[in-house]
Amino acid sequence: MHILLDYRPALRQRSGAGEFIHQLALALVAAVTNTDVRDSSHPPHSIGLFSSSWKDRLDPRGFEGIHTRDRRIPVTLLNLAWHRLAWPPVESLVGHPVDVVHSPHPLLTPARGAAQVVTIHDLDFLDHPERTRAEIRRDYPDLVADHARRADRVVVPSRFTADLVTSRLGVPAERVALCVPGAPAWSPRLHTSDGYVLFIGTLEPRKNLRGLLTAYEILLRRNGAVPDLVVAGAATADSSADLDRIRRPPLTGHVRYVGYVQDAGRRALYEGARVLVIPSFNEGFGLPALEAMTLGVPVVAADRGSLPEILGEAGLTADPDDHEGFANALDSVIRDDDLADSLASRGVARASGFTWHACARAALAAYIGARARRQGST
Repeated sequence: MHILLDYRPALRQRSGAGEFIHQLALALVAAVTNTDVRDSSHPPHSIGLFSSSWKDRLDPRGFEGIHTRDRRIPVTLLNLAWHRLAWPPVESLVGHPVDVVHSPHPLLTPARGAAQVVTIHDLDFLDHPERTRAEIRRDYPDLVADHARRADRVVVPSRFTADLVTSRLGVPAERVALCVPGAPAWSPRLHTSDGYVLFIGTLEPRKNLRGLLTAYEILLRRNGAVPDLVVAGAATADSSADLDRIRRPPLTGHVRYVGYVQDAGRRALYEGARVLVIPSFNEGFGLPALEAMTLGVPVVAADRGSLPEILGEAGLTADPDDHEGFANALDSVIRDDDLADSLASRGVARASGFTWHACARAALAAYIGARARRQGST
């Protein structure tokens, strides 16, 4: 069975969706050798990556054992053709037949005969289109329900999202595949009571940096001896007001914006943190929480979306709209070493249960089921 993954979200600065498809591709290479997940009618499995961009190229280094196909077609142009015209079929772009094609977003990849799998991380774009832009605002709300119901499988990262897909989009539960992301292969750091408050994520409205800045200002008013806040992540068209706010009192000198941090520097960024804060209004999973827990960095997160599911008892949660309450949660971890140590040890233990190997095995089972469904409908 030849499986093709659309790798485009991982080409440049990998956010959650890009990191998911990147790590899944790497884990699938090892998983395809497991005989217990092979489809006996199509052994052996092979993995391919498709990419398309006018400027960014897919680097095949590091993808040994994976077939790659890179086309110089602008992302926006191909998305418009795929989303609105259902053309061209992906087989014509890669130049060979495909058994399963996996889209990294909620809309189908057009195909002649391949089984079609989509990924739904969250449905925030349905309730809050004002938080989105470009084709996400243009296409996703109109098309997601129809595409999800037509998909042979819908991959989701959390039970929270799985429930939304069945209840709001009408996808039968048996066609929803839970593929939980894995923790990085990092060892826990040494204990530290120093360090900064860390926010890491794309600076888009859903991530609620604005609310975090308000909560942090509350902490500064209470006690000026507050650890610095370090903000890491790619800027967007929506983030200019927040970045300008960081440069003005009372935040100037206390908040540092370091931009997008590449893979090589991401672990060090976490290791220097006293606490990770995730104030998002909605998360389909929340990879930074898992990365921080792996290293033993305490986490304070919003009590929304999948974050309580991922953290369990290993983190503190607060209402992201309650700035005083969020400030209190942050302050308790900053001031109470015993609480921070307890959260750190619980986080390390919990993170150990999340593996990319398990995610890849679940994805392979989804691909086999998708192919069987497609063959049964033809």
